[in-house]
Amino acid sequence: MPAVTLRPGQVPLGDWRAIWQGVPAALDPACRPAVEAAAATVDKVVTADAPVYGVNTGFGRLASVRIAPGELAALQRNIVLSHAAGVGPPLPAPVVRLVLALKIASLGQGASGIRWPTLQRLNDLLRRDILPVIPAQGSVGASGDLAPLAHLAATLIGVGEATLEGARMPAAQALQRAGLAPLTLAPKEGLALLNGTQVSTALALAFLFAAEDAHRAALVSGALSTDAARGSDAPFDARIHALRRQPGQIEVAAALRALMAGSEIRASHRDGDDRVQDPYCLRCQPQVMGACLDLLRAAAVTLAAEANGVTDNPLVFAATGEILSGGNFHAEPVAFAADQIALALCEIGALAERRIAMLVDPTLSRLPAFLTPAPGLNSGFMIPQVTAAALVAENRQRAHPASVDSIPTSANQEDHVSMATHGARRLGEMAENLMQILGIELLAAAQGCDMHAPLASSPPLERVRAALRRRVPTLGEDRLLAPDIACAAGMIRERICLEVAEIALPGLDPELT
Repeated sequence: MPAVTLRPGQVPLGDWRAIWQGVPAALDPACRPAVEAAAATVDKVVTADAPVYGVNTGFGRLASVRIAPGELAALQRNIVLSHAAGVGPPLPAPVVRLVLALKIASLGQGASGIRWPTLQRLNDLLRRDILPVIPAQGSVGASGDLAPLAHLAATLIGVGEATLEGARMPAAQALQRAGLAPLTLAPKEGLALLNGTQVSTALALAFLFAAEDAHRAALVSGALSTDAARGSDAPFDARIHALRRQPGQIEVAAALRALMAGSEIRASHRDGDDRVQDPYCLRCQPQVMGACLDLLRAAAVTLAAEANGVTDNPLVFAATGEILSGGNFHAEPVAFAADQIALALCEIGALAERRIAMLVDPTLSRLPAFLTPAPGLNSGFMIPQVTAAALVAENRQRAHPASVDSIPTSANQEDHVSMATHGARRLGEMAENLMQILGIELLAAAQGCDMHAPLASSPPLERVRAALRRRVPTLGEDRLLAPDIACAAGMIRERICLEVAEIALPGLDPELT
């Protein structure tokens, strides 16, 4: 893909996805006049010596403390050092890359008072892939993602750690190797770098994209399971879903029809099957997966707006010379979006696990017990279904809304917080669990279809099954299954199933991407 140009306030969702996937990005220099005008406004305030929060006062509960003119540079350095209090494992490199891009795009809108050379230095980090080491834990999603963003800002002043060409080292060393000098932050710059929702937004975006991929993969594995169980495609009839008028449901039903079109397995029992209705896990796929799709799209609308917004504080209005204090750093929209994504991830996995359970149950599937040719001597897919059930249980526990779990901080100055950062970060574990569940379903569904030989499934599903069989053979006698599950989950994670199916599957709204 071509490099992404970050046009502040106008970056489409597809560009954020590209950056997350490793496509280079750089700031559009056309934003320079607005950035410099805001910086000049800050300079005027400093010269006038009027009290302005974060420029010549302390922070949070210490906002009433005036700072002497000679100590303003130390004030900005101190806020970075004192707030870099994150703990836990570092955020993944793709997420940090996205955090950098989001912060650059926000500061580039000319409402933060940061100097052009400072913004350019952030741009240098992104272009040269110098990634701050940001601990994953320590933000409550209010006053911005203070602790994690402080670790980002620390790299600019040569403090903390960063990675360069994948190697972790002291930040000062990474800058030196790249031929860059540490910065001295001007008034307002430290606060502008620390305030904002860029970490929670980056995490939510990353796992929104993962959820979109998983949703599509679940349509493929669900269609294959339907064929394996000799399920009916009548519940996917367009007329049924048109009457409901739910857009996601209509699109999912169309996708399932396309995936199953031309299946010999389906055709073989279209007449004469004595089953009146299939279990909900097959029959209600459009209703459940359509609702999940609509939920992901709603989250995408919120996150697309947040990614293009300005969320630090105070904000600079150069046209009037004002610096106004507000609360854009409160990440409640991101927290709600993350909770929506969590619900979708949980339900996609729950429905897939029910299909796995149905396939291993001979009463429901009319296939050999546990999908093994010799039940009893062999256990077949007995325990992979248990593994899927365990993963679904974990995701249910994690799906509890994070946004309702406010806890006061900063001596009650920040008395209501969003928990957006935790809410978004937990999505990574949920998405990974879902990939494993879908990998197990892919194996079980392919095994079920194998048992219908010589009948074949539809052309798209046969391409998926052939891709799996090139990596994992049909299960005859029991064997070590963990490598098979890892391989199938890798096919889900790497989007191989989507690519080989060669069917256009619904995703996030095209207007957003």
